[in-house]
Amino acid sequence: MYKVTGKISKITEVQPIGDQYQKLTFVVTNNDGYEGAEKDYALEIFEKSDGEKCANFIKYNKVGKNVEVSFEIRCNENKGRYFTSLSAFRIDKADGSEDAPTE
Repeated sequence: MYKVTGKISKITEVQPIGDQYQKLTFVVTNNDGYEGAEKDYALEIFEKSDGEKCANFIKYNKVGKNVEVSFEIRCNENKGRYFTSLSAFRIDKADGSEDAPTE
């Protein structure tokens, strides 16, 4: 499990993946880059199409909000190519109090 703290700088529309799944991508920006430079983390929320994770994220989070995101690194193979993603599973207010459960 990994964590990143920063400000939400972008939220995309929910995208369907086939008939059964959907995903939402959001970007968290902080100053963890080289010599304090801005660094972006593009994180994804995956769920079945009938789930509430994406709706809850949109309901409780907006661009500019400070959050702490717990995520895992996933790697998938498709026809000999490998794809890596940061899959968020918990989003809290940056001060530590729970804000937008995605579980």
